[in-house]
Amino acid sequence: MAKYVVLLGSPGAGKGTQADILTKETGLAHISTGDLFREHIAQKTELGILAQSLMDKGEFVPDDLTIAMVKERISRADCEQGVILDGFPRNPVQADATKLMLNAMGSSVSVVPYIIVPEDVLIQRLSGRWTCRNSGHVYHTMFSPPEKEGICDLCGAELYQRVDDTVETVKKRLRIYMERTSPLIDYYRKQGKLVEIEGDQPIDSVTKDLLATLKK
Repeated sequence: MAKYVVLLGSPGAGKGTQADILTKETGLAHISTGDLFREHIAQKTELGILAQSLMDKGEFVPDDLTIAMVKERISRADCEQGVILDGFPRNPVQADATKLMLNAMGSSVSVVPYIIVPEDVLIQRLSGRWTCRNSGHVYHTMFSPPEKEGICDLCGAELYQRVDDTVETVKKRLRIYMERTSPLIDYYRKQGKLVEIEGDQPIDSVTKDLLATLKK
């Protein structure tokens, strides 16, 4: 029986990394809405052209268009064993649509792992990036620091922090994520499908916990 997994986690929680690992470990297809939009836009499909026209106007892509893209993607052969949904659904409306879509296929969402990482750790992860003004090479104060603070190892140019990577911007991103995602977390918790995963541990430990959750 196909398994349908909704993977939740805030920016910096390592959701994308874990989704890629789980795909290799389980054979489930990884469906990222960001990748889907880029694919449809690049291929100039009917859905992609419509999405691009809305984005060019600065408008949000409506739920029904996103749902249509996901529905088309799930129908492909590589999804026969099931999928890991990453970035979808984003709200209870999309969650209801997912339920109807899977019910029509004689299935349902199997489990919803929620990778939880303390806010201070997320801020540290997301605000640690520094970029070389000359080469564009990216460093991270925690994971890949330069040999000399503020200086690029490759060319000696100054490192700077993009607006997107400042603590203030990161805090705003996290606040917006929680505001938008809290209803979805409650939605799946009430259905008994939400499983909290400790994300502030080594990557392989998080993977081990996720795989154990999927096997259940």
